[in-house]
Amino acid sequence: MCLPTEKQSSKGKMLRSHVLVALICCSVAGSQANRVYIHPFHLFAVENVSCETLQSSADKPFETIPVGSLDIEVLTPDSRDLSLLDTQKQNMTERTAVLSGLLNPLGLRMYHALSRKQNNTNTLLSAVNTFGSLVAFYLGASKKTARSYQEFLGLSSGTDREDCVSLVDGHKILSTLQGINSLVDDGPRDEITTQVWAFPRSDAQLSRDFIQGTQDFSDQSFNRGVDFSKPEEAETLVNSFVQKTSDGKVNNVFKGLHQSNNLLFLSSFSFKGNWLTAFQPDKTSMEEFHVDETTKVMTSVMTRTTHYHYLNDKVNRCTVVKLSLSKKSYMLLILPHKGNTLDHVESKLLTNLMHGWHRNLQEGLLELSLPKFSLSSVIDIRDLLITMNPPLEPTLIGSQAEFSRISDIKPFSIDKAINNVMFEMSGDGAEPQDMVPEPGIALKLSINRPFFFSVIEEYYGSILLLGKIINPTI
Repeated sequence: MCLPTEKQSSKGKMLRSHVLVALICCSVAGSQANRVYIHPFHLFAVENVSCETLQSSADKPFETIPVGSLDIEVLTPDSRDLSLLDTQKQNMTERTAVLSGLLNPLGLRMYHALSRKQNNTNTLLSAVNTFGSLVAFYLGASKKTARSYQEFLGLSSGTDREDCVSLVDGHKILSTLQGINSLVDDGPRDEITTQVWAFPRSDAQLSRDFIQGTQDFSDQSFNRGVDFSKPEEAETLVNSFVQKTSDGKVNNVFKGLHQSNNLLFLSSFSFKGNWLTAFQPDKTSMEEFHVDETTKVMTSVMTRTTHYHYLNDKVNRCTVVKLSLSKKSYMLLILPHKGNTLDHVESKLLTNLMHGWHRNLQEGLLELSLPKFSLSSVIDIRDLLITMNPPLEPTLIGSQAEFSRISDIKPFSIDKAINNVMFEMSGDGAEPQDMVPEPGIALKLSINRPFFFSVIEEYYGSILLLGKIINPTI
């Protein structure tokens, strides 16, 4: 159990702090469950923090810089001041541990909402990607809107009066998110690629803070000015630029542009993984996958017999299997028992079920058959917030949100906010296949009906991806 340290003030032991204690203690990785509690705000607060009045006449001055016009022939990413990125690396270990404790429960909430909306279709969410996008918006928000973001993301001080807000340093948060990705990124074995595009109107300058934010949690960023006076032409130009700069992986995400648009935002998260040990090539075959009670499809299925960590959860009526991807990440596969539904299992995810699964896994010999699958999704952040809780959207990105620190133009809006997520696994392994038969009688487990999966960073238990496969052939 995690307990507050003596360094916390008496005010820091308010109800909100106790809620955050519970969240941080509920990290997926059991090995990290006994960390000493540190309030998130104290790790991410701006220097010389004070509670700033919400109703002050104006925000503090901020620096804006011109943005180059979008040119379809100029595909070079934005230049970066690496010294600014390096300054955010202090206390990275503590920050990563604490941020994972916030990221995981919020990611599960976001996934649960998205999965309910996409009830009968494949679903994929990157909590890291969505969290990072929201923090980037936070960098350009007025103090009132910033307060709403901090409350939603779990980064409030817990001690502020109603008429003021103590701000956090968004750059520290974003660089920590990118640090989580870097922990897993293992070159050709597990590769995470993040890209960010921001397209402001052509006569707008963007704040240096916001532009740096697009760089803090991405491998490449592209800030380009666009003339929205001819929306159809602008839409074609923007989508063509994104397609080219993503090597053809991100296509036609921006639709329905308007001449009054101020800013389009897109963040892409791509995970290309590799099994730590390969499935057996000679045991790949076409098998039936039961999409529902009346629909079956034929799909390519991989089989491997070895010792896995798994759990037969009779209470929640599902089977859980842990698959190592690299030495730094793993996948949890959750297959509902026959007669149970994926919806029923997913409805329990918000009760700290994943942590309990990981803690109680037992090693045993399995003959595991798993369909080959890859998955991508395009998530409208505005729609996601509405699905989670309708009042969130206007306060965070809609009609009540104020982005007075994102540009020199007032008022300024974020008109499109999109996350693109891609997941792909190679059938090959990172290590040679041991062909010596495993001794003992293997339990056969065929993943031949809709299942849930999660990709998790090994050390801190940070959830990178959450998804479900209803039909592996689409």
